[in-house]
Amino acid sequence: MATSIEPTRVQTTPLGAGGRSLGVAAIDPIPIFRDGLASLVHRTHGLHWVGHAASHHAALQLCEQLKPDVVVLDSALDPNCHLTRLISTGDPSTVIVTLIRDTNRSPQYLSAAIAAGVHAAVPRAIDPRRLGEAIRRAHTDRRYLDPALAALTARPKRQPAQIPGQPVAPRVPMPLSRREYQVLQLVAEGLENSGIAKILFLSVETVRTHVKSILRKLSARDRTHAVTIAFRGGILIASPDGAHQCTPEPRAVTPSPH
Repeated sequence: MATSIEPTRVQTTPLGAGGRSLGVAAIDPIPIFRDGLASLVHRTHGLHWVGHAASHHAALQLCEQLKPDVVVLDSALDPNCHLTRLISTGDPSTVIVTLIRDTNRSPQYLSAAIAAGVHAAVPRAIDPRRLGEAIRRAHTDRRYLDPALAALTARPKRQPAQIPGQPVAPRVPMPLSRREYQVLQLVAEGLENSGIAKILFLSVETVRTHVKSILRKLSARDRTHAVTIAFRGGILIASPDGAHQCTPEPRAVTPSPH
């Protein structure tokens, strides 16, 4: 069962003459990739590692509690750009850098991601040194597009047919609030109200109120029906690359060691 997440103060690296160190966090389901990104950040001057999350609700907690300057987000975890929008509206100062996988590499996805609040987009297979530069440029200029993705900004006069199975951001807005979205994520992972309350530091009664609101907004009969509707409508997504979203991690948000 998931344990509660305690906010942790992050010890920053020494500052250079040019300014302060930027705190970087990753939202990615693959441990080896997160470890590689953490290693890159640790050895890049002017950056320090804040922590990581592997699911949507943990990502929102990470942003609320640890307040990173820059979030590096795997596009496979956010194919409909709901998480991007919630992070951006929760704290507009947070810079979001999206690592775009081949399955999301389309003009439609890039346009939807930017509209949702993404500041920078780079290929997931980007060279580490270029990623470090992209993080700094995104924070300084509030906009960065890797040259390898530049062709996606040139829209053809006639849109090509949609590739079967390729996710596209929906036109309808996210119907749930930030907190309702977190609650629904945890409901989908099989947690009862008491378990959700412990993870989100809420009372059981408050969680119950959020669940009732979710059922009403999704026109769902019960919790199972709400989760089914959410998956069918793209509000919830299946965990990519076999990441087991149904089993909460022992520590969903991992801050950097002191």
